[in-house]
Parts: sequence; C-alpha cells; structure tokens
Amino acid sequence: MKVILAAVPGAGKTTTLQIFSKMKPNVKIVNFGDYMMKVARDKFGIENRDDMRKKLSLKDYRFVQVKAAERIAKISGDVVIDTHLAIKMGRGYYPGMPKEVVSKLKPDIIVLLEFDPRVILERRRKDLSIKGRKVTEIGTIAEKREREIEDEEDIELHQQMNRYFAAVAANEVQATVKIINLRKVPQTKPFEHAEMGAKILASLFE
Repeated sequence: MKVILAAVPGAGKTTTLQIFSKMKPNVKIVNFGDYMMKVARDKFGIENRDDMRKKLSLKDYRFVQVKAAERIAKISGDVVIDTHLAIKMGRGYYPGMPKEVVSKLKPDIIVLLEFDPRVILERRRKDLSIKGRKVTEIGTIAEKREREIEDEEDIELHQQMNRYFAAVAANEVQATVKIINLRKVPQTKPFEHAEMGAKILASLFE
C-alpha cells in the first residue's frame, strides 16, 4: 500500500514519522523532497530546497517533480511518501501532487495532519531556536530548520489549501483522503500529538 502524508511546514510531520517508523519498521518512509533535491542538483545544480522554489522556472520545477515521482513509483511494498500538497510560492499556492505526479505514484490513501495554527506557530519558533541536532526525551531527532514565521490566519489558509489539493489529487487516482484533525485536541505531555498521529497512521497498515 502507498500512503501520502502531508502537513504544513513545521506542523510536526517529521517527528510523527520518526515515531511511526518504530511502530511499523517494515514500512518504507520516502521523502519526496529528497528525491526532488537529487534530481534538481544533478540536472540544474541546485544546492538547497529553498532554491528549488526560488530559482527554478515553473517548467523546470514540474520536470523535477515528475522525475522524482518516477523514481519513487519503482519502490515496492508498503510505503509512506512524506511530502507537501500545497506549496507556498511567490505567485501563490502550487500543487505538490499535480496530475502528472500523483498518476505515477498512485497512492491508496492521502493523509493530512492538521493542528491549531497557534500550535504550529509555536513549533516553528522552536525549530528556529534549535542549534545543531539533538535527541528529544522520546528518542526522536530534532534539528534546526529554516521556517517562515507566518500569522495564524495564513497558516490556517495553508491547511485549507492542503485539503483542496488533497481532494483533487485523490480524485485523479481514486484514492481516499484521511484527515487527522488535532486542532482541538490538547497535549497533556510533550510530543503527544505526534504519537497520536503516528498511531492513526500505523492503523492504516493493519
């Protein structure tokens, strides 16, 4: 089975997947951006992910997306594809899973992680304050990430755009859309949201 997992930047998707990998060690976790970066570096000399959005023309960006999808499509077995559905660019939101890409990946389920925008904003600020890499109290790896500090309204709009793009992508390949909405779920301990998300994601493979 192939599952696409998406969330807005800084929501906690990476931590969720680290916990999930311990629950389901036989499920491969593939980062779509890593595959795109390899194509962009080899073909266009791009050195970091931000430059893919900022320096590549839309035509070249689409080329990189399709080539990355072709490579990932060859991976067999149960796979979770870590990616973004709505990519915020200078001219607006761009689909991370356009028809040409999702038709190659053929996911069975598209999963969205959603949180209170205030919580996401706090997580982004925390990401910016991290120096180097560190092991958290639950054994996950945290490292400094470059994050855009938007306001809560912008973050919520981005989450809604994820829903729209998820529906369009799912329609192309007859996939289901699973929304893990933790907006109104309070955390009683650190990383509880990530643990909740990981458990729900793991249940899809049972």
